[in-house]
Amino acid sequence: MTASLQENESKSRYRILHILCWAVIIVMPFFFHSSADDSLLVWNRYLRWLGNPLAYLLVFYLNYLWIVPRYLLKKKDWKMFLLINVFAILVSLMAMDIWHWLATQMLPEISNPPRKSNVRFPRYFWAVLTLMLIIALAVAVRMTQRWQHLEEARKEAEAARAEAELSNLRNQMNPHFLLNTLNNIYALIAFDQEKAQTAVGELSKLLRFVLYENQQDFVPLYKEADFMRNYIELMKIRVTDNVKIDAHIDIQPNDGTPVAPLLFISLIENAFKHGISPQGKGEINITLNQVNGDITCEIYNTCYPKRENDKSGSGIGLEQVSRRLELMYPDRYTWEKGTTLDGKNYFSKIIIKKEQS
Repeated sequence: MTASLQENESKSRYRILHILCWAVIIVMPFFFHSSADDSLLVWNRYLRWLGNPLAYLLVFYLNYLWIVPRYLLKKKDWKMFLLINVFAILVSLMAMDIWHWLATQMLPEISNPPRKSNVRFPRYFWAVLTLMLIIALAVAVRMTQRWQHLEEARKEAEAARAEAELSNLRNQMNPHFLLNTLNNIYALIAFDQEKAQTAVGELSKLLRFVLYENQQDFVPLYKEADFMRNYIELMKIRVTDNVKIDAHIDIQPNDGTPVAPLLFISLIENAFKHGISPQGKGEINITLNQVNGDITCEIYNTCYPKRENDKSGSGIGLEQVSRRLELMYPDRYTWEKGTTLDGKNYFSKIIIKKEQS
């Protein structure tokens, strides 16, 4: 649904709500007369009273449509706001008196004529108090709508910023992934050209996924699982038999659960980067499964930091994983990671919880 369509629907709801509220106010007197009353008498009294709600309606929309937007929201001129409303109240009191006098002249009582009273102060007091409440209501309604519009604009801006950030992360991930993969193939060329050629073929499969699927916010889980399998096979080509690799990717071939593309690949890159010793030994365990709608990716590998300040679990790839999880799965994921107490192994476990319907 587009923003303009949402705005039109919101305006329609406000219009309907205004009509219903004023309709209830205007027809309310009909609920308080006795069924034994003469119908003509009821209508005469109602028409005399009708001047009051019409004055209230006029003051409300004068504030709602003009005074509040112009002098409170735009100019923040409280003095002018109060001055105009004092004038509006005085004019409304005069209009109500004129309406009542004309109605009395044109619609005399059939029975039970009203008792005359020279004391008008109480009636004016309640009329002024009601008008002040009407003005306060107009201010409250207008301020609430303005706050809602600002809140919607803020959410739209946050969504646009998050989308731009995700797009930037995807654009960063492609060269980062390609650089690491090409480095692996380059290393193969030096000692095994046949494996290097096989690696290029595997890379072409991965590139197809990276170029097309990675441009979407979500892909089916089975496609992400296939990508992970192909990547692990590619990485196996360059390692020796002294590296033990166990991959348990238990995802059904038709599992269409949406997942962010290339979300777990940086974890696997990290495992191959830091899980193999310079002598070509190591152990890497990779598990991906889905249980009751929760997606779990768990990686356990030996830890061989390349430099003193290059510990397993650091790097731009893992920073991207963390940021993408925050943007795409807020309050829906857990991530446990770190090294074992002896510092010989590294573990990383991400659980993406099922979205509540």
